[in-house]
Amino acid sequence: MARKKATSSDVAKRAGVSQATVSMVLNKKYNVSFSRETVERVEKAASELDYQLPSRKNRKENKKEKLIVVFCPTLTSPYYVLLLQGIESVANEQGYGVFICNTQRAAELEEKYLRMMSDVRPQGIIYTCNPHPDFQKQVEEMAKEIPLVIISNKEKTTTVDAINQDNTVVGRLMARHLLDLGHRDVAFITPPLTKRQWQRSKRIDGFVKEFEKEGLKGHVIIKAADESIDRQIPRMDSEYSMGYQLTMELLEEGKTFTAIAGQNDMMAFGAIDALQEARIHVPRDVSVIGCDNIFYSGIRRMSLTTIEHFVALKGRDACDIIIRKIDTNNKLFMGLQPTSLYNIEYAPRLIVRRTTSYAKTQRISRNKKEKNK
Repeated sequence: MARKKATSSDVAKRAGVSQATVSMVLNKKYNVSFSRETVERVEKAASELDYQLPSRKNRKENKKEKLIVVFCPTLTSPYYVLLLQGIESVANEQGYGVFICNTQRAAELEEKYLRMMSDVRPQGIIYTCNPHPDFQKQVEEMAKEIPLVIISNKEKTTTVDAINQDNTVVGRLMARHLLDLGHRDVAFITPPLTKRQWQRSKRIDGFVKEFEKEGLKGHVIIKAADESIDRQIPRMDSEYSMGYQLTMELLEEGKTFTAIAGQNDMMAFGAIDALQEARIHVPRDVSVIGCDNIFYSGIRRMSLTTIEHFVALKGRDACDIIIRKIDTNNKLFMGLQPTSLYNIEYAPRLIVRRTTSYAKTQRISRNKKEKNK
Protein backbone atom coordinates (compact mmCIF):
# COMPACT_ATOMS: atom_id res chain seq x y z
CA MET A 1 0.00 0.00 0.00
CA ALA A 2 1.35 3.44 -1.01
CA ARG A 3 2.52 5.61 1.81
CA LYS A 4 0.24 8.57 2.53
CA LYS A 5 1.75 11.88 1.48
CA ALA A 6 2.71 14.06 4.45
CA THR A 7 0.90 17.35 4.98
CA SER A 8 1.86 20.55 6.76
CA SER A 9 -0.47 19.48 9.54
CA ASP A 10 1.60 16.30 10.03
CA VAL A 11 4.78 18.38 10.20
CA ALA A 12 3.18 20.73 12.74
CA LYS A 13 2.18 17.82 15.02
CA ARG A 14 5.62 16.25 14.92
CA ALA A 15 7.42 19.58 15.52
CA GLY A 16 4.99 20.64 18.23
CA VAL A 17 4.15 23.95 16.56
CA SER A 18 1.20 25.49 14.74
CA GLN A 19 0.49 24.85 11.07
CA ALA A 20 0.99 28.57 10.43
CA THR A 21 4.49 28.38 11.91
CA VAL A 22 5.33 25.47 9.61
CA SER A 23 4.12 27.46 6.62
CA MET A 24 6.12 30.57 7.53
CA VAL A 25 9.31 28.68 8.34
CA LEU A 26 9.30 26.48 5.25
CA ASN A 27 8.24 29.36 2.98
CA LYS A 28 11.10 31.38 4.46
CA LYS A 29 9.06 34.35 5.65
CA TYR A 30 12.10 36.24 6.86
CA ASN A 31 10.12 39.23 8.06
CA VAL A 32 8.85 37.01 10.91
CA SER A 33 11.39 36.01 13.56
CA PHE A 34 11.56 32.48 15.04
CA SER A 35 14.07 30.99 17.43
CA ARG A 36 16.77 28.86 15.90
CA GLU A 37 15.48 25.87 17.88
CA THR A 38 11.97 26.24 16.39
CA VAL A 39 13.30 26.50 12.85
CA GLU A 40 15.50 23.43 13.27
CA ARG A 41 12.61 21.45 14.79
CA VAL A 42 10.30 22.28 11.86
CA GLU A 43 12.93 21.56 9.23
CA LYS A 44 13.84 18.26 10.92
CA ALA A 45 10.17 17.17 11.08
CA ALA A 46 9.67 18.07 7.41
CA SER A 47 12.75 16.09 6.45
CA GLU A 48 11.74 13.01 8.46
CA LEU A 49 8.25 13.04 6.92
CA ASP A 50 9.65 13.81 3.44
CA TYR A 51 7.29 16.76 3.28
CA GLN A 52 7.43 18.88 0.12
CA LEU A 53 5.89 22.31 -0.34
CA PRO A 54 3.19 22.40 -3.04
CA SER A 55 4.90 23.19 -6.37
CA ARG A 56 2.45 25.96 -7.26
CA LYS A 57 3.27 27.80 -4.07
CA ASN A 58 6.97 27.37 -4.67
CA ARG A 59 6.69 28.93 -8.11
CA LYS A 60 4.74 31.87 -6.76
CA GLU A 61 7.17 32.42 -3.92
CA ASN A 62 10.20 32.21 -6.19
CA LYS A 63 8.76 34.92 -8.40
CA LYS A 64 8.11 37.09 -5.39
CA GLU A 65 11.61 36.62 -4.05
CA LYS A 66 13.18 37.78 -7.31
CA LEU A 67 11.51 41.18 -7.68
CA ILE A 68 13.03 44.61 -7.00
CA VAL A 69 10.80 47.68 -7.32
CA VAL A 70 12.25 51.00 -8.48
CA PHE A 71 10.50 54.33 -7.85
CA CYS A 72 11.47 56.74 -10.62
CA PRO A 73 10.15 60.31 -11.18
CA THR A 74 10.49 60.22 -14.97
CA LEU A 75 11.59 57.93 -17.78
CA THR A 76 12.39 60.75 -20.20
CA SER A 77 15.56 62.09 -18.56
CA PRO A 78 18.93 60.58 -19.64
CA TYR A 79 20.05 60.88 -16.01
CA TYR A 80 17.38 58.45 -14.80
CA VAL A 81 17.94 56.18 -17.79
CA LEU A 82 21.59 55.89 -16.70
CA LEU A 83 20.50 55.06 -13.14
CA LEU A 84 18.07 52.39 -14.36
CA GLN A 85 20.73 50.83 -16.58
CA GLY A 86 23.03 50.53 -13.59
CA ILE A 87 20.28 48.99 -11.46
CA GLU A 88 19.16 46.52 -14.12
CA SER A 89 22.70 45.41 -14.95
CA VAL A 90 23.24 44.17 -11.37
CA ALA A 91 19.70 42.82 -11.02
CA ASN A 92 20.05 40.78 -14.22
CA GLU A 93 23.43 39.44 -13.13
CA GLN A 94 21.85 38.17 -9.90
CA GLY A 95 18.65 36.83 -11.47
CA TYR A 96 16.31 39.55 -10.18
CA GLY A 97 13.53 41.20 -12.10
CA VAL A 98 13.03 44.98 -11.97
CA PHE A 99 9.59 46.63 -11.81
CA ILE A 100 9.63 50.40 -12.43
CA CYS A 101 7.05 52.71 -10.85
CA ASN A 102 7.09 55.93 -12.87
CA THR A 103 5.67 58.51 -10.43
CA GLN A 104 5.95 61.43 -12.91
CA ARG A 105 6.77 63.56 -9.84
CA ALA A 106 3.10 63.35 -8.82
CA ALA A 107 2.36 62.78 -5.12
CA GLU A 108 -0.86 60.91 -5.87
CA LEU A 109 0.93 58.44 -8.15
CA GLU A 110 3.69 57.87 -5.62
CA GLU A 111 1.09 57.25 -2.92
CA LYS A 112 -0.76 54.80 -5.20
CA TYR A 113 2.41 52.79 -5.85
CA LEU A 114 3.31 52.77 -2.16
CA ARG A 115 -0.12 51.29 -1.35
CA MET A 116 0.53 48.54 -3.90
CA MET A 117 3.71 47.38 -2.17
CA SER A 118 1.82 45.32 0.43
CA ASP A 119 0.33 43.25 -2.41
CA VAL A 120 3.37 43.19 -4.69
CA ARG A 121 5.69 42.36 -1.78
CA PRO A 122 9.04 42.86 -3.55
CA GLN A 123 12.25 41.78 -1.90
CA GLY A 124 13.72 45.24 -2.23
CA ILE A 125 12.85 48.82 -3.17
CA ILE A 126 15.05 51.51 -4.72
CA TYR A 127 14.08 55.19 -4.78
CA THR A 128 16.00 56.96 -7.57
CA CYS A 129 15.25 60.33 -5.93
CA ASN A 130 14.12 61.60 -2.56
CA PRO A 131 10.61 60.47 -1.56
CA HIS A 132 7.89 63.09 -1.51
CA PRO A 133 8.06 64.88 1.90
CA ASP A 134 4.55 63.62 2.70
CA PHE A 135 5.74 60.02 2.45
CA GLN A 136 9.22 60.31 3.96
CA LYS A 137 8.19 58.78 7.30
CA GLN A 138 6.27 55.99 5.57
CA VAL A 139 9.31 55.13 3.47
CA GLU A 140 11.56 55.12 6.56
CA GLU A 141 9.14 52.72 8.30
CA MET A 142 9.04 50.50 5.21
CA ALA A 143 12.84 50.35 5.25
CA LYS A 144 12.65 48.62 8.64
CA GLU A 145 10.72 45.74 7.07
CA ILE A 146 12.34 45.41 3.64
CA PRO A 147 15.72 46.35 2.08
CA LEU A 148 15.28 49.90 0.74
CA VAL A 149 17.83 52.28 -0.78
CA ILE A 150 17.42 55.94 -1.67
CA ILE A 151 19.65 57.45 -4.34
CA SER A 152 19.51 60.78 -2.62
CA ASN A 153 21.18 64.05 -1.90
CA LYS A 154 23.26 64.40 1.21
CA GLU A 155 21.35 65.13 4.39
CA LYS A 156 22.63 65.64 7.94
CA THR A 157 21.12 62.40 9.22
CA THR A 158 19.54 59.38 7.63
CA THR A 159 18.07 56.11 8.84
CA VAL A 160 17.84 54.56 5.38
CA ASP A 161 20.52 53.02 3.18
CA ALA A 162 21.52 55.69 0.69
CA ILE A 163 23.70 56.58 -2.26
CA ASN A 164 24.40 60.20 -1.46
CA GLN A 165 25.30 63.26 -3.50
CA ASP A 166 26.40 66.51 -1.91
CA ASN A 167 25.04 68.94 -4.47
CA THR A 168 26.70 71.93 -2.84
CA VAL A 169 30.05 70.38 -3.76
CA VAL A 170 28.86 69.90 -7.35
CA GLY A 171 27.78 73.54 -7.53
CA ARG A 172 31.09 74.76 -6.11
CA LEU A 173 33.00 72.68 -8.66
CA MET A 174 31.01 74.20 -11.54
CA ALA A 175 31.55 77.72 -10.22
CA ARG A 176 35.26 77.25 -9.53
CA HIS A 177 35.88 76.19 -13.14
CA LEU A 178 34.18 79.32 -14.47
CA LEU A 179 35.93 81.57 -11.95
CA ASP A 180 39.32 80.12 -12.91
CA LEU A 181 38.53 81.07 -16.51
CA GLY A 182 37.89 84.67 -15.50
CA HIS A 183 34.10 84.67 -15.61
CA ARG A 184 32.67 87.23 -13.20
CA ASP A 185 29.08 87.67 -14.43
CA VAL A 186 27.29 84.38 -15.01
CA ALA A 187 23.82 82.85 -15.19
CA PHE A 188 22.52 79.61 -13.70
CA ILE A 189 19.48 78.05 -15.41
CA THR A 190 17.44 75.43 -13.60
CA PRO A 191 14.15 73.51 -13.54
CA PRO A 192 11.59 74.70 -10.94
CA LEU A 193 12.98 75.28 -7.44
CA THR A 194 10.16 73.58 -5.55
CA LYS A 195 10.11 72.20 -2.01
CA ARG A 196 10.03 68.67 -3.42
CA GLN A 197 13.08 69.28 -5.61
CA TRP A 198 15.16 70.96 -2.88
CA GLN A 199 18.32 69.27 -4.16
CA ARG A 200 18.28 71.65 -7.13
CA SER A 201 18.60 74.57 -4.73
CA LYS A 202 21.55 72.87 -3.01
CA ARG A 203 23.51 72.86 -6.29
CA ILE A 204 22.73 76.54 -6.81
CA ASP A 205 23.70 77.36 -3.20
CA GLY A 206 27.12 75.81 -3.70
CA PHE A 207 27.55 77.66 -6.99
CA VAL A 208 26.58 81.06 -5.52
CA LYS A 209 28.70 80.63 -2.39
CA GLU A 210 31.81 80.02 -4.48
CA PHE A 211 31.25 83.35 -6.24
CA GLU A 212 30.54 85.10 -2.93
CA LYS A 213 33.83 83.73 -1.59
CA GLU A 214 35.56 85.72 -4.36
CA GLY A 215 33.72 88.91 -3.41
CA LEU A 216 31.27 88.54 -6.30
CA LYS A 217 27.99 88.53 -4.42
CA GLY A 218 25.16 89.45 -6.77
CA HIS A 219 27.10 88.43 -9.88
CA VAL A 220 25.09 85.21 -10.41
CA ILE A 221 21.75 85.44 -12.20
CA ILE A 222 19.42 82.60 -11.15
CA LYS A 223 16.86 81.77 -13.85
CA ALA A 224 14.36 79.08 -12.85
CA ALA A 225 11.48 77.58 -14.81
CA ASP A 226 7.94 78.06 -13.54
CA GLU A 227 6.74 75.61 -10.85
CA SER A 228 3.83 74.50 -13.06
CA ILE A 229 6.28 72.64 -15.30
CA ASP A 230 6.92 70.04 -12.59
CA ARG A 231 3.19 69.28 -12.55
CA GLN A 232 3.18 68.43 -16.24
CA ILE A 233 3.94 64.99 -17.65
CA PRO A 234 7.58 65.20 -18.81
CA ARG A 235 8.33 64.98 -22.52
CA MET A 236 11.53 63.66 -24.06
CA ASP A 237 12.62 67.25 -24.71
CA SER A 238 11.39 68.84 -21.47
CA GLU A 239 14.79 69.62 -19.97
CA TYR A 240 16.27 70.69 -23.30
CA SER A 241 13.28 73.00 -23.93
CA MET A 242 13.62 74.55 -20.47
CA GLY A 243 17.30 75.31 -21.12
CA TYR A 244 16.50 76.83 -24.51
CA GLN A 245 13.57 78.94 -23.24
CA LEU A 246 15.32 80.24 -20.12
CA THR A 247 18.38 81.27 -22.14
CA MET A 248 16.17 83.06 -24.68
CA GLU A 249 14.53 84.94 -21.81
CA LEU A 250 17.93 85.98 -20.45
CA LEU A 251 18.87 87.36 -23.87
CA GLU A 252 15.56 89.14 -24.32
CA GLU A 253 15.92 90.73 -20.88
CA GLY A 254 19.35 92.06 -21.86
CA LYS A 255 21.14 90.35 -18.97
CA THR A 256 24.94 90.58 -18.88
CA PHE A 257 26.83 87.30 -18.56
CA THR A 258 29.84 85.55 -20.05
CA ALA A 259 28.90 82.02 -18.98
CA ILE A 260 25.84 79.88 -18.37
CA ALA A 261 25.66 76.92 -15.97
CA GLY A 262 22.89 74.39 -16.54
CA GLN A 263 21.40 72.33 -13.71
CA ASN A 264 21.96 69.34 -16.00
CA ASP A 265 23.45 68.52 -19.38
CA MET A 266 20.17 68.58 -21.30
CA MET A 267 19.48 72.13 -20.11
CA ALA A 268 23.00 73.08 -21.14
CA PHE A 269 22.32 71.75 -24.66
CA GLY A 270 19.18 73.87 -24.82
CA ALA A 271 21.22 76.91 -23.76
CA ILE A 272 23.82 76.26 -26.47
CA ASP A 273 21.17 76.08 -29.20
CA ALA A 274 19.52 79.29 -27.97
CA LEU A 275 22.88 81.11 -27.98
CA GLN A 276 23.79 79.84 -31.42
CA GLU A 277 20.39 80.85 -32.76
CA ALA A 278 21.10 84.35 -31.44
CA ARG A 279 24.49 84.22 -33.26
CA ILE A 280 26.42 84.08 -30.01
CA HIS A 281 29.45 81.82 -30.30
CA VAL A 282 30.12 79.13 -27.70
CA PRO A 283 32.62 79.36 -26.02
CA ARG A 284 34.19 82.45 -27.62
CA ASP A 285 31.38 84.78 -26.50
CA VAL A 286 29.66 82.72 -23.79
CA SER A 287 30.87 79.55 -22.05
CA VAL A 288 28.42 76.78 -21.10
CA ILE A 289 28.79 74.07 -18.44
CA GLY A 290 26.38 71.28 -17.54
CA CYS A 291 26.19 68.44 -15.03
CA ASP A 292 25.73 64.63 -15.19
CA ASN A 293 28.10 63.70 -18.05
CA ILE A 294 25.41 61.85 -19.99
CA PHE A 295 26.35 59.97 -23.16
CA TYR A 296 25.54 62.86 -25.51
CA SER A 297 27.91 65.19 -23.67
CA GLY A 298 30.95 63.27 -24.85
CA ILE A 299 29.95 63.20 -28.54
CA ARG A 300 32.59 65.15 -30.43
CA ARG A 301 30.17 67.65 -31.94
CA MET A 302 28.64 68.37 -28.52
CA SER A 303 31.84 68.17 -26.44
CA LEU A 304 30.13 69.66 -23.38
CA THR A 305 32.08 70.64 -20.28
CA THR A 306 30.26 68.97 -17.41
CA ILE A 307 30.47 67.35 -13.97
CA GLU A 308 30.84 63.58 -13.72
CA HIS A 309 29.25 62.13 -10.59
CA PHE A 310 29.11 58.49 -11.72
CA VAL A 311 25.38 58.07 -12.25
CA ALA A 312 25.45 54.51 -13.62
CA LEU A 313 27.67 53.37 -10.74
CA LYS A 314 25.15 54.78 -8.27
CA GLY A 315 22.48 52.57 -9.82
CA ARG A 316 24.74 49.53 -9.58
CA ASP A 317 25.60 50.30 -5.95
CA ALA A 318 21.95 50.74 -4.99
CA CYS A 319 21.02 47.34 -6.40
CA ASP A 320 24.10 45.75 -4.88
CA ILE A 321 23.09 47.04 -1.43
CA ILE A 322 19.59 45.60 -1.87
CA ILE A 323 20.96 42.17 -2.75
CA ARG A 324 23.48 42.28 0.13
CA LYS A 325 20.63 43.04 2.53
CA ILE A 326 18.53 40.21 1.08
CA ASP A 327 21.44 37.81 1.54
CA THR A 328 21.89 39.04 5.12
CA ASN A 329 18.20 38.56 5.88
CA ASN A 330 18.45 35.03 4.53
CA LYS A 331 20.85 34.28 7.37
CA LEU A 332 18.34 35.20 10.06
CA PHE A 333 17.65 31.53 10.73
CA MET A 334 21.33 31.12 11.54
CA GLY A 335 21.00 33.54 14.44
CA LEU A 336 22.35 36.60 12.60
CA GLN A 337 20.63 40.00 12.63
CA PRO A 338 21.32 42.75 10.05
CA THR A 339 22.66 45.89 11.71
CA SER A 340 24.53 47.61 8.86
CA LEU A 341 23.53 50.93 7.32
CA TYR A 342 25.08 51.71 3.95
CA ASN A 343 26.01 55.25 2.95
CA ILE A 344 27.98 55.67 -0.27
CA GLU A 345 29.13 58.94 -1.79
CA TYR A 346 31.28 59.60 -4.85
CA ALA A 347 33.47 62.69 -5.20
CA PRO A 348 32.29 64.58 -8.32
CA ARG A 349 34.83 65.31 -11.06
CA LEU A 350 35.08 68.15 -13.57
CA ILE A 351 35.22 67.06 -17.23
CA VAL A 352 36.58 69.93 -19.34
CA ARG A 353 35.61 69.89 -22.99
CA ARG A 354 35.07 72.51 -25.70
CA THR A 355 32.10 74.55 -24.43
CA THR A 356 34.06 76.53 -21.83
CA SER A 357 36.93 78.94 -22.33
CA TYR A 358 38.40 82.11 -20.86
CA ALA A 359 35.97 84.97 -20.38
CA LYS A 360 35.93 87.34 -23.35
CA THR A 361 37.48 90.31 -21.52
CA GLN A 362 40.22 88.12 -20.07
CA ARG A 363 40.93 86.64 -23.49
CA ILE A 364 41.43 90.14 -24.89
CA SER A 365 43.88 91.04 -22.13
CA ARG A 366 45.76 87.77 -22.65
CA ASN A 367 46.04 88.49 -26.38
CA LYS A 368 47.43 91.98 -25.66
CA LYS A 369 50.03 90.51 -23.33
CA GLU A 370 51.11 88.03 -25.99
CA LYS A 371 51.45 90.84 -28.59
CA ASN A 372 53.57 92.94 -26.22
CA LYS A 373 56.06 90.15 -25.68
